[in-house]
Order: sequence, then C-alpha cells, then structure tokens
Amino acid sequence: MDSPLLSDYDLYLFGEGRHWHIYNVLGAHPCQFQGEHGVRFAVWAPNATAVSVIGDFNGWQPASNPMQCHGASGVWSAFVPGLEPGALYKFAITTRRGEVRVKTDPYGQQFELRPANAAVVTAREPFNWGDGDWLARRRQDAWQQTPLSVYEVHAGSWRHHGSGRWLTYRELADQLIPYVLELGFTHIELLPVTEHPLDESWGYQTTGYYAPTRRYGSPDDLRYLVDQCHRHGIGVLLDWVPGHFPEDEHALARFDGTALYEHEDPRRGKHQDWGTLIYNYGRHEVRNFLIGSALYWLDTYHLDGLRVDAVASMLYLNYSRRDGEWLPNAQGGNENLEAIDFLRTLNEVCQTRFPGILMIAEESTSWPQVTRPPRVGGLGFNLKWNMGWMHDTLDYLSHDPVHRQYHHDKLTFGLMYAFSENFMLPLSHDEVVHGKASLLHKMPGDDWQQRANLRLLFAYQYTYPGAKLLFMGGEFGQRREWSEIRELDWELLQYPGHQGLKTLIRDLNHLYRGTPSLHARDYRADGFEWVDCHDAPQSVISYLRQGPDDTTLVVINFTPVVRYGYRIGVPRSGHWREVLNTDSTYYGGSNVGNPMGLAARDEPWMGRPASLELTLPPLAAVVLRPAT
Repeated sequence: MDSPLLSDYDLYLFGEGRHWHIYNVLGAHPCQFQGEHGVRFAVWAPNATAVSVIGDFNGWQPASNPMQCHGASGVWSAFVPGLEPGALYKFAITTRRGEVRVKTDPYGQQFELRPANAAVVTAREPFNWGDGDWLARRRQDAWQQTPLSVYEVHAGSWRHHGSGRWLTYRELADQLIPYVLELGFTHIELLPVTEHPLDESWGYQTTGYYAPTRRYGSPDDLRYLVDQCHRHGIGVLLDWVPGHFPEDEHALARFDGTALYEHEDPRRGKHQDWGTLIYNYGRHEVRNFLIGSALYWLDTYHLDGLRVDAVASMLYLNYSRRDGEWLPNAQGGNENLEAIDFLRTLNEVCQTRFPGILMIAEESTSWPQVTRPPRVGGLGFNLKWNMGWMHDTLDYLSHDPVHRQYHHDKLTFGLMYAFSENFMLPLSHDEVVHGKASLLHKMPGDDWQQRANLRLLFAYQYTYPGAKLLFMGGEFGQRREWSEIRELDWELLQYPGHQGLKTLIRDLNHLYRGTPSLHARDYRADGFEWVDCHDAPQSVISYLRQGPDDTTLVVINFTPVVRYGYRIGVPRSGHWREVLNTDSTYYGGSNVGNPMGLAARDEPWMGRPASLELTLPPLAAVVLRPAT
C-alpha cells in the first residue's frame, strides 16, 4: 500500500459486494505514504456526517484525526503517520442527528481482552507455515470417500492450566494434539474463537468477525495451533456465525446511527429467541463483510472449513415467529430470498478459492438440497448436521429398554432420508447443557447400564452412514453437564469404566478410518443395507456397510438381555470374525460375545444365501467382518 486513499476499483468491488480481499482494504493497515510510515484506517459508514479515528495515540480525541469520505461509497479513510502496530483505536462516528457513537472496527484483526474492546493495529507479518504438504493433499482429497471424525472443542474449558487459567492457543497445541492423535480423530472443530464480549455466549455472539479472541493469545498463536495440527495430520474447522450479531453498543448495532448491518424493522431485523440482530443480506456491503470474513479465516489461518451456525434461522423469515410478527418476501412466501442467495454465493466463492475445504450447515429443518450445488437449486454446502438422527437416537435411548420395542421406528425412520443429503452425525455441545444432562446421564438404568448404553450409542454413530462429530468430554463419559467456566472432569479417567469409554472411542476411530466399508460410501445408498430392521420385539437391528471391496456387519442389541443363537442372513458363507464388541472388558463390559469368530453356513435366511448364529451381548453392538 503506497497511498492512504482507496482505489476506485476497491470501492467499486465493495459496492458490488464482490471484494474478496476486503480485509486487506478496510480496517487498519500499516503502510507507507509519501515516504512516511504509518497506518491507514478505513471504515464503511455511509450515513455518517463525520468520522474520526481515535486511540491511545491521540488521547481518544475525535478532532485529532478526521477521516475523508470517498464519495457515494460511504467509505471513510485516514492516514496517521508514525503510528506503529500495537496501537489501540476506535472510530468516533457522528450521526445525522449530531450524536457521536464510538465504535470498534468491524474489520479489526485483533482486540483488547474483554471487557475492554478497542481494536489493535496489527501488522500482517509473514508466518512460518509448515503445512504445505497438508494443503496440497487437501486440494486433491476426495472428501466424500475419506473418513471424517470430528472432535468438537471449546478452547476455554477443555482443560485449564494448573493455575486455573485458560490454556493459550500454544498450550492447546501442545496438549490437545497428542490427545486427538491418541484417540484417532481426523479433525478438531473449535467453537467460535472469533472475538466476543461475553464468556457465557461460547463465542456465538460475535463482535470481531476478523479477529481471534484475545482470551487465548495472539493471531500468530492461533496460527501456531492450526499449523501444528496440520503438521500432525489433523484438520481444523471453525464454528462461524453469520446469522446474527449482538446489540452491544460498541459493535455493529446501528453502526452509523442507522440500521446499517441489520434491518430497521424488528420483524426482519431482530431474533426474538436470542436477543440479537439479523443481518441485512440484501445489502451488498453486508454480504461482502460476511463473505470476506469467511475467506479471511480460510486464507490467513489455513482453516479446513467452516461450520455455519443456525442456518435454519437464516432461511426462514418466520423463524420462531408467530403470525403478524414477520414480513413475507416479495413473492409472499416465508423464505429469506436474500439469505438464500448469500449462502449460495458464500459456498461457491469459498470452495472455488479454497478447493478441499468443507462448508458444514447446522440446518435443523427439512429444507431441500442443502448439500447440493446451487446450479441445481441447492445451497452448496458440503455437509449438513443430521439433527433428525441425533434427536431420534437420543429419544430412543432415553427409554427404559423394556419399552424400546414400542419406539423402534426411531431407529429405522432415518434411513428413509439418510442419503438425501451429505450428513454429519452430531453429538454436540448443544445436547449437554441447559438441563439436558450429559450424554452419560441421558441414559437410563444403573451406572453399568448407563455406560453400556453410551458405548452402544458410540458404536451406532460410528457404523451409521455419515461423518461423525463428538463434543469433548463425551469420549470418557463426562458426568456433569458441560460448563464454559470449568475444565472437563479429567479425574474420571482414574476409574476403569470411564477409561474404557475412552478406549472404545479410540478403537472406533481406528476401525472407522481403517475400514473402507465404514466410510467410502457414507453418502451413497449403496453403502448401506438392512439385514433386519423389523426385530422390534427384541429391540435388535442389524445392517451391512458396503465398500468398494469389503463388507462389514453390525448387530446391535438395545436390551440388557443376552441373546444366544441369534440367527441372521449374511451375503456369504465362511468364517466371520468379531472385530469390535462394545461389551468387551477392555471397554468396561461383561465380555459376552463371539471371541472365536463364527462360521456362516450355506443355509439361506432372510433372503440371503448364507446365515450365521451369534451371541448378542447385553446393551451392546458387535461388528463383524469376513475373515480374509
């Protein structure tokens, strides 16, 4: 940058909503002008009558550094000579009513530690990335044929330092990476680490869309975490929130005295459930702000994808609203046409510019073609959270085993739509808070039965079609609900039952990753086949997973009754071996099963050419494969 002024082309692209490197233009950027080093500031405030940059370098006085408006673009800029990185700054914005509003920079790339909220001038110094091989492989990978097992993490509560403070991004790298490698997950997903004022929001009320939260360190500290993950073969996903933003006075709300980023009418502009504001996706500059944010994280932090929060709330104008509380679109419908167009553009731009990244939708309704390309009417996501599978499964398991036979359809209905989208199976943070109980305590029965049910759930998730996601703590049977204010209850691992759950997750990940039939056709109907979905009286299901050259048989007994001589049809005779049994003593079970393997006879059964008889352990899943 050799000028404090913005180019006409920059302003044109921004006005069109197509400036994909807007984070290099707006905000604060060290540069040189007329031979003098300093910082160029630029901010969009089209309805302001005056804008000044204020900071610790001018005593926070608006008169010291007024900014110049660039015509009809609504963009204001100023060059402050002699200013160095590390300076604190905000914008003083004079509204049409003559009020002065002090705002932080929407494009700020670093902020003070909360509760302070000034932006920090940040130099984009070269980072010594060592993940070139990872990025090259990512561009070439056929993700639909590869395993995807995600460990969801809240950075502030996974583990604390011995002093009780949060771990830094660098400390997370040193402790989290060995743990994830031990358990065999392919990816980490971070709950939002975009800057946010309130710890209790978990990052979902974002105020800094271009800044990692200062709670855990600097931008380069976060880059270190991502780089180290990549060097060790672990992908990193970020939970990202383009659906709403908080009303905090210092942030985006009524930024220039008007509803700039949001809608003026609360029937379109306010989330009644969350007390937050809804973006105006029909405004080009707002769309550019959000898409620029997504690209910024993918570009400058080498992230492997984004989980897009609350997509359903974006798609429907009447989301969580009664009649009379919402405004229809121009066609009289309840679809948010501007948001639909935004999401399609977002996905196309991100996946075009960064091949191999994953765009994942948290979408909880039956909106069609969420994971289909925009050219055929889809939204263009790679994956969609399968909330139906999650709710049905947890509801089924909540019942006493004696009553499960009356709810068998909860296990079978999901296959009616399992391949209509590319699904991810989430056991997420949302299910272990606000009185919902931990995964372990959702299960009925005594302590042994609770752990057995949880082991069964994990095996069911890992052998069912779809990518996998598990929130931290579930892997060892966290007993208390998750809280953002404390670390996980790691002391539970001293008990064999909890250590057994952790061992099971490790073995399930290794089985899932090493068995093509369990992942190569996760999103195709020819990768799954029921053996028997009708045995409701005994609460047993059995199915085959098919790969290009291999077959896996899964049989799950959802009751505490051991079933001997349970006969099922199989596609071939010969020897079958038990490759995983959740009732193994290794996992805290009773060790009932088929340790010596089984011989399938040439006796047709259930329409198949061969059959075998096996022992079904109590509240357990067994996984079998033909012996080679």
